[in-house]
Amino acid sequence: MNPNTFVTALSEIELKDVFNPYRHLCHTHDLQDAPEVRRKNLELYLQVLEQLEVDTIWMGRDLGYRGGRRTGLALTDEYHLSHMGLAYPGVIAERATKGPAVSERTASEIWGILTKLSHPPLLWNVFPFHPHELGSEFSNRKFSKIELDTVTELNHQLISWLGIKRIICLGRDAAVYATKFGIDVECVRHPSYGGVKEFRVGMHKIYAKDFHQVKLHDQLFV
Repeated sequence: MNPNTFVTALSEIELKDVFNPYRHLCHTHDLQDAPEVRRKNLELYLQVLEQLEVDTIWMGRDLGYRGGRRTGLALTDEYHLSHMGLAYPGVIAERATKGPAVSERTASEIWGILTKLSHPPLLWNVFPFHPHELGSEFSNRKFSKIELDTVTELNHQLISWLGIKRIICLGRDAAVYATKFGIDVECVRHPSYGGVKEFRVGMHKIYAKDFHQVKLHDQLFV
């Protein structure tokens, strides 16, 4: 397994009422080469993660229509594409859509924590595509068990290939799923639907050392 073969395998998956950003073109928002741009974004991201020897995943549930559906990067909206190189040196992520950049609240919370860490995680989702309601492409729904079964082996391969030792889950759906991989699992409240405060508290507890160092740094330059 390597970044190219992994992204290629993702791009070959076709499911009803599921937008695969590495395969599908959104005729409302996408540039003509959008799937290719998103494949390149993810492939470069995974290459850099391998070089950084990342051993932790932050795992959400699935791609949202305002975030990963557009960027091809989990828990990352277009507003934060320019931040990728700060957290993951060497990653230059391009936009795949036209018009104004779109922001997503969950991505903003994720990146508010991420940029303070000394060693960044892999941002990923249980289901790495955007499931939507029938006839409503710009909606979110939970994936089905059958849909999830199509990606579980790829998730296994990703975790094994990168040598992941810990999964920090955003919400209970991800936590229940992550237990099947046989590695350490921690869970924090997902920042959506009123969970922002609990999400921040949970992440501060897990990354207490990093946040302590940030505070010391700030005090030195007061």
